[in-house]
Order: sequence, then structure tokens, then C-alpha cells
Amino acid sequence: MQSDVGSEKPYSVLLQALEPLASRGEPRRKKPRIEPIEAPVPGIADLEAQSDAVEGTEDEGDLNEDLDSSGADEPLEKHDCFSSHFADRDEMEIGDKIQAVRDNRWSTAVLVASSSWSATRRRPVASQGKPTESSRRVLGIQDLKFKPKFEVAAGQLLSNSSDSLIELFSAVFNYHDVLFSARSLQNADEIRKSISVHSLNHIFRTRDKVLKNTAKLSKNDNDEDAEYRDQGFTRPKVLMLLPTRQSCVKMVDAIVTLCGPEQQENKKRFQDSYAATDDHLSTDKPEDFKDLFGGNDDDMFRLGLKFTRKAIKFFSQFYSSDMIIASPLGLRTALGGDNSKKQDFDFLSSIEIVIVDQGEALLMQNWEHIDYVFEHLNLQPKEAHGCDFSRVRSWYLDGHAKYLRQTILLSAFNFPALNRLYTQHMLNVDGKVKISRTYDGAIMDLGISIKQTFSRLDFADTMSEPNDRFDYFTTAILPSLTKTSLGVQQGTLVFVPLYADFVRIRNHLASAPSTQHISFGSISEYTSVKDVARARSHFVTGRHSILLYTERAHHFRRYHLKGVKRVILYGLPENPLFYPEIVGGFLRSSISQAKVDSHRVSVRCLFSKLDLLRLERIVGSKRYLSMVSERGDTFDFV
Repeated sequence: MQSDVGSEKPYSVLLQALEPLASRGEPRRKKPRIEPIEAPVPGIADLEAQSDAVEGTEDEGDLNEDLDSSGADEPLEKHDCFSSHFADRDEMEIGDKIQAVRDNRWSTAVLVASSSWSATRRRPVASQGKPTESSRRVLGIQDLKFKPKFEVAAGQLLSNSSDSLIELFSAVFNYHDVLFSARSLQNADEIRKSISVHSLNHIFRTRDKVLKNTAKLSKNDNDEDAEYRDQGFTRPKVLMLLPTRQSCVKMVDAIVTLCGPEQQENKKRFQDSYAATDDHLSTDKPEDFKDLFGGNDDDMFRLGLKFTRKAIKFFSQFYSSDMIIASPLGLRTALGGDNSKKQDFDFLSSIEIVIVDQGEALLMQNWEHIDYVFEHLNLQPKEAHGCDFSRVRSWYLDGHAKYLRQTILLSAFNFPALNRLYTQHMLNVDGKVKISRTYDGAIMDLGISIKQTFSRLDFADTMSEPNDRFDYFTTAILPSLTKTSLGVQQGTLVFVPLYADFVRIRNHLASAPSTQHISFGSISEYTSVKDVARARSHFVTGRHSILLYTERAHHFRRYHLKGVKRVILYGLPENPLFYPEIVGGFLRSSISQAKVDSHRVSVRCLFSKLDLLRLERIVGSKRYLSMVSERGDTFDFV
């Protein structure tokens, strides 16, 4: 390994720090401790049977627990992505790639550029100035080695899916980092099944290797030089971050279907705590809303899953779990508060696959929890937790686990916070792939023909953008509402994406001398049901001329507001589905009820160059770049 990567042997410092907890003073073991037995030297099947009575610990005995070892010794005729990424790595090669990632030396290649979607791949550039070797593009199940029990499911995915999903599966199964921003209701089940297959295959292949090596060590009990590094510090290997308990139910159902266990321990407790049979949503809600909030929509949960040869155990302790499924809020609370004495994130030290599903829904929660979780992944543990350091892989000891971790981000659309994870936390030495769709534009889905005016805001620097936007709104937009013979125009809906901007505008309307004659109401994600009903009533009767409305309020409630005659978007919505609902739906309803003539309705949208991703989804992939680069700052669509 290169001198600047791992030359200082940081694992020696780690071993010294953990020495009191790992039998300080004992000579370094060349092989794992095996419990004495009276039977002859065991094989893999014997180790599995013996471990049926062992549960709940994270020592070597628990690592040899009863998992199916079928296929552990089968010939590698197919491309073995698991072994090529985790098991058969050259330390010099890894060191070179890690240094390239640290130096931000990446090469970018366009894999696909079609009319409907595109894919790009970034790979670290080695010290010789060339990108690291490319992976194989998966075309069928014949290309990959899976556990036999998962081959049929993987084959169906690879043979019956669209081209964009095939590209996703190729990146996932090759252990690349992936940002996939083309998730939809139509492909959600396929994606859920694919990541379940991949996660289970990884867990079972990992345990097969541990069992196989343990059997070899048992047969070579007198060989002091025998050494197999096939583990991490702790047991959990897969982490899934999901938005609601109902989404957890769907994921677990996919996992159980693939595993086909004979026993499911604590399954009834899981069903009682997570599944909901009553449908509490009205039928007029959109399909995406019913998919996200149908069933149990609680966003505070965490679940450990432990897999054995014949069973799945629900609610296993984290340190005894193979997979952790949690909401960002649920996992954040499990990590502990800011008090360092109560923090515990050692169970995240050996996570090898991280999956963030339904990123667009998680964005409407508190994204800071996701950032916090990623900041505490693959850190050196504070305690030993029964770890046998003679079996720990070298890159864990060197503090380089984050460079081998696979991160999979799945979302209906891309957004800056997701891109930030892609840039800062997706450091896989085998590269990362970004797959995105192209957009015709939400303005095409209004259902009515109305004039829509987009005004570009130019600013000196990014730090001044919020102030410049607010100044433009208060000096150019608000005065235009009062320059009529009838006074303030009634039926004006002001859509505000961010809550901080909402509070700023509300305070200005309430306290500024120039707005004392304007009556307004407000609805945010924090407004009580009683106050929402009052604001809606006053708005539709004309008692309030202006109604402030936040994006999160629309996301969580999907109100159908009546009396809207004019829409002002203080900023573009993140979710492109909201634009036709707010602009087209609200105004179309007012026109159909003869509340306003079609030629008198209007739409005004403010945007800046910081809104490129949102703008593309609203006006389309063919139009958005010219709207940012052209000299003019006003663009009309009908």
C-alpha cells in the first residue's frame, strides 16, 4: 500500500484503545477461538447445527450461526461481484484507489443518453493517470453468481425490466454506488425486490464465507499461521432508511417472500406494530399520496432483522442483527443525543450496504437526520463488542471501510441534498453511477390553458439569494396586488416552499406599514386543524385576500383549496407533481365553478440559477437551460 494510505497503521492505535476490553496483555491470536467439542472435527453443517443453541452475542460463536451454506463451495463460473469487491482485494490496489478518491481524482463517462433517461459513471483515476478497471454490464442472470435461492428472482428482474432499471440493477449488483432519481409508483415494486435480493445475497454470501473459513480453521487447529480476514467489527451489514412504517412493511414482505423462512420469530409483534388494516385516506387523494401515507404512516421506527438457516427474527438487538431498517428519526434517536456519554454508533461501524429509499419523501421530513447518520457510518468503534480482531478485514482496521461501502440512493427526483450525499459520502473505490430521467415539464400537465410567467432572479452571490428573493417579492410582487381600483386582489395564493421563507413573509405582512391594509391567512405544516379550517373558510369567502401555503403542508395534507384566482410561487416546488395540482387543479376548480373567468387567472413563478433541478422538472429538460442563460429575465408560457 502506498505510504500515504495506511502507512501509519491506525489499527494499532485502535487495538491499543480497545485492549482493556479485548483481554489486554494476551498474545495476539493467529486464529479465532473455537469452543471445544467432543465430536470429530466439524464441517460447515456441523457448525450450523451446533450454533442453533447460540443466540444474542456478537462473538465468533454467533458469527458461525445457522445460515444456509449451500453453494459455498460451488465453482465460480459466473462473475462473482461479491468476491471481487470484498473478498479478493489487493491491498496495494485498494490503497491506490483510496488515494485517488481522497485527491478527488475521478473520470466521468456517459453510459446512456437517450430521450427519456441518462446514466453517467464516475471512477477514481489511479496513480498511473488511468481510470480504474470498468465493471461488466449485467445483461442476464447468466452473468452473475447469486445464492441459488435468489437466482430465480434475480433472473426475473433482469429479463422483464426496462432499460433504465437494467442499468440500475447492473450498478447495484456490481457494488457501485448508485443515485437513481427515476423511481415511480410503476417501478417501485421491482426496485424494492432488486435491493432485497442484493441485500440478502450479500448477507448470506458473507456468512457462508465466515462459516467456510471457520471450518478450515477448525481442521487446521495446529496451524499457527492460518489467518482469514472475512469480517467487520460488528455484525450488522445492511442499513435501510425508509420514510414510514408502511414502507417498512412493504420492504419486509419482499424480504420474507425471497427468503421463504420456516419460522418468523416475533412476526405477530411486527404486524401489530407496523401494519395497519384500516384505510383512513379519502378516495380523492392522489395515488402517490395514498401510496406513501396509506397504512401506518408513523415516521418513528427502527427494526433489527436477524437471518438464520430456517428463520427470521424480528426486533433483534442491533448488535445481533444482520440488517437494520429504520426511519432517519428513529435511527437518530437510537444513536443518542449530543451528550457523548450516551452516544452509541458502534453498530454502524461495519455497515457495507446503505440504502436510502423514497428520498423525495424523506426530504419532506428532517433531512438533517440523514446527514447525521451518514456522518456516523463506518467509524472506528469505541468498544470491542466481542470482536475477534484476527478475523477483521484490513480496511476496517485501517479506517477505510467507507471506501468499500456501497451506497444506494433511490428517489423520484434529484435535489441538492441528495447530490450532496453523492459528492461527500459516496466514496466507493469501484465508482458511482448516476441515473436520471428527462422531463417534458409539469407545465404540460395542467389540463387548462393559462398564462404562466416565470421571472428569473439574478444575484451577486449565493449567500445573498434569500434576501434578494425576499426584496423582489416585497417591492415588485406585493405592490402589484394593490394597484387595482378594487383594492387588494382577492383569491391570491402564495406558495412558499421553505418554512423559513414562510415565516419571513408572514411576519412582513403582519407588521410592515405598507401591508397593514392586506388581510391574509396562512397554512403551514405546523398549523392546527382548527386554524386550517378557519384560514380556508376566510379565504374562500373573501375575508382574507391572500393565503400563504407551504410545500410541506401540501405534501402532508394535499388540501384542495377553493377560491384560488391567482397563484404566486415564491419558489418552485421540489416535487413536480405539486405544480399541476396547485396551478392547474386549484385554478381549474375556480373556473369550473364560475368563480373567475379563464382569461383573468394568472400564475407568477420566481426562480434563480440555484433552482436548476426544480426548473427542469417544471418547464422540461429542453427549456430550462436557456431560461437561465438568456439575457431576458421574464418567460411566458400558455
